[in-house]
Amino acid sequence: MKTTAKRTILYMALTLISGILLYGCAGNSKQVANNQCQGDVEWQICEVAEIAAFNCELAAFKKKPSLIYTVAVKNTDSKPHRYRVNIFLIDQDKAAGYLVPRKGKPPVVKPGETATVKIPFIKTTQLSKKMLVTVKTIGE
Repeated sequence: MKTTAKRTILYMALTLISGILLYGCAGNSKQVANNQCQGDVEWQICEVAEIAAFNCELAAFKKKPSLIYTVAVKNTDSKPHRYRVNIFLIDQDKAAGYLVPRKGKPPVVKPGETATVKIPFIKTTQLSKKMLVTVKTIGE
């Protein structure tokens, strides 16, 4: 009985520590002024980034019907960064993500600059009503 209680306390402590460590950038919710998409959007944007523009449209991508999101990420820090943008369509059980910028030597967004990426959801023929958008920094 004593071993089970100790094990339970250990699991609870490890879960709490993991949650605190994983909170990071995604814990900060910001609102986006230039959101051109309809529906409920939850934003989780790190402190050193800002969404300059967010747009969605139904169009063809590689000759297939798609829902295409255009995301412009601005670096608000004094150092260059590379970002990971993830979009989760909660009501459609779909997700996609891209690196911003996709290419470059080095592949970073310089301070004060904005980089744009298109994120397609291929074979998606309707707009999402509930989304989660995350922006995180990668590599330091």
